[in-house]
Amino acid sequence: MAKKNIENYCPLNKVRRQWSDRKKIIEVPLFTSYVFVRVLLHEQKTVLETDNIFNFVYWLRKPAIIRDEEIMTIKKYLWEHENVELERIAVNVNDTIRIKEGPLVSMEGKVTDVTKRTVKVLLPSLGFALIVSVDKDNIEKVATIGTNLLLISN
Repeated sequence: MAKKNIENYCPLNKVRRQWSDRKKIIEVPLFTSYVFVRVLLHEQKTVLETDNIFNFVYWLRKPAIIRDEEIMTIKKYLWEHENVELERIAVNVNDTIRIKEGPLVSMEGKVTDVTKRTVKVLLPSLGFALIVSVDKDNIEKVATIGTNLLLISN
């Protein structure tokens, strides 16, 4: 895409690999099959005409937009850390979740808000509209809604 003057970014993770005779740090894509691009609407067709590119990731029927601040956070984090591990926890508003730990363990509810570390959950089974903030590590998704698509695949 550089040949087409399309600004792109593929976050690379420094990973320690062991071979039979040596250890080495190599760089591998942090998000497998994802490449971030900065394009105008009329440039999208040019991106899709690039070899090995399949499609954009869509969110609410529009190409997903990643804010500059989020890209800068990824870059900074990868600069400061190696062997970064990703864990997909696709929790969205209206998803049904179950609390795994704490005083509300095993309770189920609907997600009403998602922040960086917590989700707000409506717990109707108590007979009240109790909304609690729960650490994302302490929940599990009960129902899956939607499909995860790739931003750009290479």
